[in-house]
Amino acid sequence: MGAKLRRTALYQEHVEAGANIVDFHGVELPIWYSSISDEHLATRNSAGLFDVSHMGFFRFSGAGLLDWLESISTQKISAINPGRCAYTHFLDANGHIIDDMIFAVTNAEEIAATDCTKWKGCEGEVVLGVPNASMIGTMRKHFEESMPDDGTICFEDLSAETSILALQGPNSPQILGEVLGHDNVVSRFKGQAICVNEFGISGWIQGTGYTGERGFEIFIDNHDAPILWRALLASDPSHGLVPVGLGARDTLRLEKGYLLSGQDFLWPPLGDAGEGLPAGFLARNSWETNVPFGLDLEHQFTGRDAVTKSAQSNGQKWWGLKYLGKGPLPRNGKAVARFSEGVGVDDAEIIGYITSGGPSPSLDRVGIGMAYLKGVKEGDHVLVIASARKLVEAEIIRPPFI
Repeated sequence: MGAKLRRTALYQEHVEAGANIVDFHGVELPIWYSSISDEHLATRNSAGLFDVSHMGFFRFSGAGLLDWLESISTQKISAINPGRCAYTHFLDANGHIIDDMIFAVTNAEEIAATDCTKWKGCEGEVVLGVPNASMIGTMRKHFEESMPDDGTICFEDLSAETSILALQGPNSPQILGEVLGHDNVVSRFKGQAICVNEFGISGWIQGTGYTGERGFEIFIDNHDAPILWRALLASDPSHGLVPVGLGARDTLRLEKGYLLSGQDFLWPPLGDAGEGLPAGFLARNSWETNVPFGLDLEHQFTGRDAVTKSAQSNGQKWWGLKYLGKGPLPRNGKAVARFSEGVGVDDAEIIGYITSGGPSPSLDRVGIGMAYLKGVKEGDHVLVIASARKLVEAEIIRPPFI
């Protein structure tokens, strides 16, 4: 028998809402409630509410914390002021991405205001981090093995006791202000302890999310999650808030060109590339992902030499592509060939492979994808080998697509 599936504190809320629930990395989560397309467009045009409690929640504290974390991070963490959030990669000695993470820099005083008394004693600098769902154990081990020997850094894995609600979309500030109070409407990529509210809910809130829209991620005790979930969904109907599943979460992030751990990159010790991809294809470094934030080569960090060497090469980089022709949609593992008039499937020159792809709900379901490609630039045309007999012309795009 396989391992028992885990349920978030909001599982019963999903069942009562009629969600189509699936096994996602060992957690039972909604893939959709109404339809992926409807939930996607609601988030883009009004607001969507996501249960992302399968994601991890780490807390680091102690003297010299920022310098230590910076030494194993592609982001120059010491330059991030308290109250700000940022994005980073963590690499191995060969430069391969182990995982990416959104983190928030804060301090002991702000953490004390969260009233999370079960957290260990907190002194000095504090960083809160959100590892990917399937990488919680791997990243916990990575951080523990990288800790300084003098015991100055305290690391806590708060994942099991923490629920994470993501309120996303252009109407999210109005909804949050009406439900949780306007003092909790933080700016984009800022974070704070949750201020006093009518529900007595404490925790952490930050202006981040995986949709590219204005939004918030709210970190609270599991016990409080159903209370806040219901209160948000009961907000003024004119705001258009709907519950959203994993399906639209994926299409929303694809339109913005956000990496997906395990699909757009995969740390080699965890396995190999997916179906249709060459062996080792997803073993990538930060430069190859072409992400315009989170990489600072002006400081020393684990894997820096390999990234610098890669940046000086003419290797593959992660680009967006948008269909110009009709045909089977761009899917993971499909090969991409250099554009040439009259070329056929059998004689096409392959320059890379798609790692994420599908129809874009915001663009009338035109095919879009992300692929590691060599020798292309924005505006170039390529050919997607969409089937055994079909080549589809596509344009190289620097994301976001919308």
